[in-house]
Amino acid sequence: MLEVTGLRVAYGGIQAVRGITFHVNQGEMVTLIGANGAGKTSTLKALARLLNAAGGSVRYCGKEISTLPPHELVSEGIALVPEGRGVFPRMSIVENLLMGAYSRRDKEAINADSERVFSLFPRLKERSQQLAGTLSGGEQQMLAIGRALMSRPKLLLLDEPSMGLAPLMVQKIFEVIRSVADAGMTVLLVEQNAKLALEVSQRGYVMESGEITLTDESTKLLANPKVREAYLGE
Repeated sequence: MLEVTGLRVAYGGIQAVRGITFHVNQGEMVTLIGANGAGKTSTLKALARLLNAAGGSVRYCGKEISTLPPHELVSEGIALVPEGRGVFPRMSIVENLLMGAYSRRDKEAINADSERVFSLFPRLKERSQQLAGTLSGGEQQMLAIGRALMSRPKLLLLDEPSMGLAPLMVQKIFEVIRSVADAGMTVLLVEQNAKLALEVSQRGYVMESGEITLTDESTKLLANPKVREAYLGE
């Protein structure tokens, strides 16, 4: 579904992503792990066209998308849950969800999808008219994921969904991510909690200093001594 070849991202003269190549198959959950500053978020931002790539090719369902504007990517079936959640703080939960469906016109299906989000996150239903800016960090993460699902994506990009959350909330968020993937959605996950990320994904790529240094099935990466020492604290 997603084929990235030689992707480069630069900030001024600094190369954040150095010509990486990777792919995500349809129906697969793939994770990018690595330390802070490895280039993971820059990679996702470039895929979502929030950053202009300095070079390389990004093909989605066989189509080159590296020059498309971000709003067209949503219509193509790509949704990003950004690092830091990025909810609209002065809008209610319901209004935030409807923003996720802004490119759609099928009102009945939109209503059905909002109910589906509420079934995944009952806490959001209880607070549906509450302003997003008054929610806890975990509730905002739920809302950010729900908003992305409202566009009915084929490919979901998740950037650090566990960041800053209490362990119980992390568990809930990842239960939903796993259920969404089990239902057939393709997921590319960037996550600093390497153990958690590898446990829910089929394959993983390890990024260091803007380069992919290792790739394998997630179970094999979990057992790899170098990965265990560097990212699992063992």
